[in-house]
Amino acid sequence: MTPDRPLLGIALMLGFCVIAPLGDSMAKLLGQPEWAQPLFQVVLIRFAMQALFLLPIALASGRPLTTPRTITALVLLRTVLHMAGVGLMFMSLRFLPLADTVAIAFVMPFILLLFGWLWMDEEVGWRRLSACTVGFVGTLLVIQPSFIDVGWPALMPLGVAVSFAMFMLVTRRIAKEVDPIAMQGVSGAMALGLMLPLVAIGAVLDVEALNLVAVPSGAIALYLMLGLLGTFGHLFMTWSLRFAPSTTLAPMQYLEIPTATVIGWLIFSEWPDGLAAVGIAITVIAGLYIILRERAIARQTVTAPQAAGGGPGAAV
Repeated sequence: MTPDRPLLGIALMLGFCVIAPLGDSMAKLLGQPEWAQPLFQVVLIRFAMQALFLLPIALASGRPLTTPRTITALVLLRTVLHMAGVGLMFMSLRFLPLADTVAIAFVMPFILLLFGWLWMDEEVGWRRLSACTVGFVGTLLVIQPSFIDVGWPALMPLGVAVSFAMFMLVTRRIAKEVDPIAMQGVSGAMALGLMLPLVAIGAVLDVEALNLVAVPSGAIALYLMLGLLGTFGHLFMTWSLRFAPSTTLAPMQYLEIPTATVIGWLIFSEWPDGLAAVGIAITVIAGLYIILRERAIARQTVTAPQAAGGGPGAAV
C-alpha cells in the first residue's frame, strides 16, 4: 500500500485542474459546425487514444496489465463511470459555455464529500460541509440563466458531477492497489470493448447517433490534443488519489473553474455574465475557504501532539 503524501497529491490535482479544461475545449471545438464530429465518435476516439498511449508504456515498463480479482469489478465500474462522465461533459459543451459547464459540474465536490463521509468513513467537519453548501448555491445561480437559455441541457453537468464523484471514490478505493498507468490503459481498452459493439449495431440498424463519419484533416490535431490532454489529465488525477484522500483533494478542483473561464474566453470568446458570474465567484470563494480550512486542520494535527509530548509520530 502506498502511504499518503498530501502535498504531492495536491500538486498532481492542480495539474489536472489545468489540463482538464484544455481537453474539454478540444472536445467543444470538435462539436462546432466547422468540424461537426458526432458525440459518440469523439468519445470513442478519446478512449481509443487513452489505450493507444498508455498500454505500450505499461508493457514497455513491465507493469502488469492484470488486476486482482477482488477489484476487477471495481475497475470495470470505474470505466463505465468514466465513460458516462466524459460523454455527458462533451454533450453539455455542445449547448453551454465552457466555464458554465465546469461551474455547474462543480456540485461534484459537495457530492464527493458527502459520499466520502457516508461510505468511506472519511472525516468531514461541519465547516467544510457548510462551505460546500455555499458552493452548491453558487452552482444553482449558474444553472438558472443557462436553463433559461437552453432548457434541460443545462442540467446535464449535474450528471457529470454525480458520475465523476462516484468515479473518484472508486478510484480512491483501488488506486493504491493498481498501477495508475496500467489501470488507465486497461480502462481505455475496456471502454473500447464496450463501445465497438455499438458501432456494429449502429451500422446494421442505421442508428444515426452511433454512426461514424470521416475525420477532416484539420480535426486530426484536435483529436490528438484531446487524447493527450484527456489521457494524461486523468492520469494526474488517478495519481493524486494514490497520495491523498478524496476529501482533501475535492476542494482543490474548484481551481478548475477560473482556468476554464480563462480558456473559454481565449478560445471561444465566452465570458460569464449576470448570475452566472456571481455564481462562479461564490463557488470559487467557497472552495478557497475549504482549502484554507484544510491547511488549518493539518497544522493543528501536527502541532497538537507535539505540544502534548507525543512527538511527530503521534500525528500519523
